[in-house]
Amino acid sequence: MDMRHIVGSNVRRLRLEKDLTQERFAELSGLAQQYISGLELGRRNPTVVTLYELAVALGVEPADLLRK
Repeated sequence: MDMRHIVGSNVRRLRLEKDLTQERFAELSGLAQQYISGLELGRRNPTVVTLYELAVALGVEPADLLRK
């Protein structure tokens, strides 16, 4: 599986576990909802800084977003 899909799948799973909409998650992370959508679909290649911001918004460690 492509790393972009792994990250996107993990972000979506964790977001849904926290019962967050993409819109609310975008607000919490400081990213655009369109970016979140593309990320979850595996179309975006997040930077290390973005991974950190996503992890903080989800209340997890950045490494959790990289696990298969």
